[in-house]
Amino acid sequence: MMTLRRSTDRGHFDHGWLDTYHTFSFGDYHDPRHMGFRTLRVINEDRVAPGAGFGMHGHRDMEIITCILAGQLEHKDSLGTGSVIRPDDLQRMTAGTGIMHSEFNPSSTEPVHLLQIWLLPRERGLPPSYEERAFPAKGRSGRWQMVASEDGRDASLKVNQDVRLSRAKLAPSQAVEYPFAPDRHGWLQVAEGRVTAAGEILSAGDGLALVGETSLRVVAHEPAELLLFDLG
Repeated sequence: MMTLRRSTDRGHFDHGWLDTYHTFSFGDYHDPRHMGFRTLRVINEDRVAPGAGFGMHGHRDMEIITCILAGQLEHKDSLGTGSVIRPDDLQRMTAGTGIMHSEFNPSSTEPVHLLQIWLLPRERGLPPSYEERAFPAKGRSGRWQMVASEDGRDASLKVNQDVRLSRAKLAPSQAVEYPFAPDRHGWLQVAEGRVTAAGEILSAGDGLALVGETSLRVVAHEPAELLLFDLG
């Protein structure tokens, strides 16, 4: 079974400094029909204005992945970590027993476009931790590149949940396929571009839930960036 979640149906708030879309219920956006998918709890698509950002704030018991699509984001946290993440970088933060952090667009001229992803952890009360890695675009050009997994396979980030997150970057007419093992479930998120998947045209911001499917084939109609969550 496949269920389409259109970009235009997401929660949306424009705060001036922050233009944000919520695939699932988050903050002031609440829809009991869209509380997450399996252990995938949040996909927020954010555009942060130059010189703006999120001040120091706290999280607990969540696996948080930040994916930069354009621009750059400066991160600081209570673990003493400080870095600027850019396109092709992926950041994983285990909030666990509690972590404080801030996120800021250091550019004075360019906005930053990012996806912030939250997954429920496999257990509560984990020690807070941080990990960041660069995944050059050539590694996902025309194919799936694993970027996060429970066991850190294929040099991916290690996430405290039964998930395998892959990215692909497609040129027009390129296609990728993904096989699902029995009892696995999938969520496809189109980050950029326009593609066909499961007989549907999907555009940037669209999501597709897959339950009981054995495979997924995606064909690009224009340059496209995809994220695929393989969930237990």
